[in-house]
Amino acid sequence: MLCLSVAPAQVIRAPQALEAAGSAIARLGHRPLIVGGDRSLVAVQSRLKPVLEAQKLKFTQASYGRDCSEASLAALKQAVAAHQADLIIGVGGGKALDAAKLLAYQCELPVVTIPTSAATCAAWTALSNVYSEDGAFLYDVSLPNCPNLLILDYDLVQTAPRHTLVAGIGDAIAKWYEASVSSGHSEQTLIIAAVQQARVLRDILFQKSATALQAPGSEVWREVVDATVLLAGVIGGLGGAQCRTVAAHAVHNGLTHLPIHSSIHGEKVSYGILVQLRLEEMVQGNQLAATARQQLLKFYTEIGLPQTLADLGLENITITQLKQAAEIALNPKSDIHRLPFKVVTEQLMAAMVSTTAPANSNPINPITTNLVNEEVAQ
Repeated sequence: MLCLSVAPAQVIRAPQALEAAGSAIARLGHRPLIVGGDRSLVAVQSRLKPVLEAQKLKFTQASYGRDCSEASLAALKQAVAAHQADLIIGVGGGKALDAAKLLAYQCELPVVTIPTSAATCAAWTALSNVYSEDGAFLYDVSLPNCPNLLILDYDLVQTAPRHTLVAGIGDAIAKWYEASVSSGHSEQTLIIAAVQQARVLRDILFQKSATALQAPGSEVWREVVDATVLLAGVIGGLGGAQCRTVAAHAVHNGLTHLPIHSSIHGEKVSYGILVQLRLEEMVQGNQLAATARQQLLKFYTEIGLPQTLADLGLENITITQLKQAAEIALNPKSDIHRLPFKVVTEQLMAAMVSTTAPANSNPINPITTNLVNEEVAQ
């Protein structure tokens, strides 16, 4: 039996949406625990506190720490018990919202998500990623339901740094490049719908992102925020796990295991799209992938998405570190194996260091380690 979690039970989106959501929150519980990062909790407190007080809710807050980790979740469970919470309110970016959703699931409580940036679709999805205390991706957890309530307050999101929306655009646009590879051949109605929604999402972002970034708070900016936070979530909801991730997210997961990874989720994923297209181009000789990569490089330059390891702050990466990231991305349970061809470590390494190469350069099937060394040296 296939069970889909397509969407939150309710979505409230508007400027000043927080102030309009009090009664909707109160219907879900009377003793909320607010979960977020230290900065997000401070940023939202002056607006959320009066809303909860007006509804006479007994609330407290707890920081999830640095990552949505097993240790963090254990501490949050203690906070739930101490407060006798009957509702979780997640506030912040992707990791804070993942922690809130997973905590709510483990404690069998409803959850409200309040994104403070448009960097991911985590506020929408029935999925949480779990990381180590050092920020290395470990595994994801599919949840039985999307959040009970999503509050998308455009005024709150507008306070986030510009690069968070840029990263959200990179994360969202990956949906097309991954879903079309993993599920583009499907004849199932909902998966067809999900793949086509991913194409629509890509086109919206191609057309509107540059203008939106120049005019924060404008109508077109809101449309791009809707695309990254809401529409991106719809695709995984309709299509299920197989429509979510392929090589781009696998590369992200591998990079999180390196000692230096200052870039955020969507930045790594957007770089991972280029790696995936480079693999399709080099291993398969796929001309469409070559054309798509050149198109993306132009788009990335226009809005400021990373194109190389150096752009991610990894200009000093060693061969050993590159191999480590590639091997993790290729672990047996990795989504990279949804590619329609087999990839070996050396091929992935070469693709990771040649994302800006001219189209159809250096075909690598078969490949030697010498080529990887040459690519890194260049």
